[in-house]
Amino acid sequence: MKIVQGIKSKGNDWQLTKYIKLKSPLVLVFGNRLLIENTVIYDELRSFFPDGQIVFGSSSGEIIENTVEDNSVVFTAIELEKSSFKIETVNIFNHNKNCIDAGLKLAKKFNKSNLKHLFVISEGSFVNGSRLIAGIETVIGKTPIAMTGGLCSDGNRFLKTVTSYNETPLEGEIVAIGFYGKTLEISYANYGGWQPFGPERIVTHSKGNILYEIDDTSALSIYKKYLGKKAKQLPQSALYYPLKVTETGSKWSIIRAIINIDDKQDCMILAGDVPQGSKVQLLLSSADDIVTGANKAARLAMRGRMHKPELAILVSSLGRKLVLDQRVEEEVEEVQYIIGNETTICGFYSYGEMAPYTIDKRCKLHNQTMTLTLISE
Repeated sequence: MKIVQGIKSKGNDWQLTKYIKLKSPLVLVFGNRLLIENTVIYDELRSFFPDGQIVFGSSSGEIIENTVEDNSVVFTAIELEKSSFKIETVNIFNHNKNCIDAGLKLAKKFNKSNLKHLFVISEGSFVNGSRLIAGIETVIGKTPIAMTGGLCSDGNRFLKTVTSYNETPLEGEIVAIGFYGKTLEISYANYGGWQPFGPERIVTHSKGNILYEIDDTSALSIYKKYLGKKAKQLPQSALYYPLKVTETGSKWSIIRAIINIDDKQDCMILAGDVPQGSKVQLLLSSADDIVTGANKAARLAMRGRMHKPELAILVSSLGRKLVLDQRVEEEVEEVQYIIGNETTICGFYSYGEMAPYTIDKRCKLHNQTMTLTLISE
């Protein structure tokens, strides 16, 4: 595996870690939406990699090696020497925002023979991540193919997110990268580091990822009561207090972030489904807890690996970044400490993370977690 990385901050030229000629590389590009929407960025990257397969995703912070950047564009160009990849896309607007149908169509575009892994970079404003995953796993769920990835983000603006494949980023795109090859070793893990507080409650009225009532009371009013003065800063302030969700009959709990509110409809919009009957509880965290969570995620991803990873794709959450504040790089440094300095690290801060639980290949949408995808040939 050959890898080249580069970064461009607003008003500055590209800075490359090194320059070597790559053959038909996969080029992962994460950046501030306002920067990557500029057609100049795509044109410059195309000049660097004429035969590159370029995938864009808007982010709330860009990860390159052990640093976290803001208001920048970073790329990681990867030449696979013993394996291969295929990229397919769908646009959610072509499916009337039906995420299950979009996921189903996307997954059907891949030949499952020798397919080892799917990495998904999805727009994050309109997609219900839970249902997108459900659509994809309708096709791949009965096979030993795992899936990881994330929902693109737009910082604390929450206006729109963009992604694309071989074109200037646009709204509504969902991009999937399929990795093929017998020699590939791909492991993954996620972990949060959040602690529950307050009473455990029951979801009594919800529809998909829209939460109306908890314990027969307006969920939004309950949430605003806990937030106090911070309620005026919604939806950003909600990222500090996500929800622990345990579905009926499940031994696992997941974290759900509130990504928007609707005062007229008196409801909250979450990144993924919150089924009626689920138990929910508010969560909070500290910088130390989040850094410890990143350490645990890295240890889980490394467990049982036969070879050292050559590439690590990190998808962390905007909520984690807000809590860590000026300590944000500590969670990336913690990951690097566990997986090794020889591993190239890239990634982005998201509105949602996709990964299976460590002992299961069935993917789930998570929020406020550190998610790792470790790849070697």
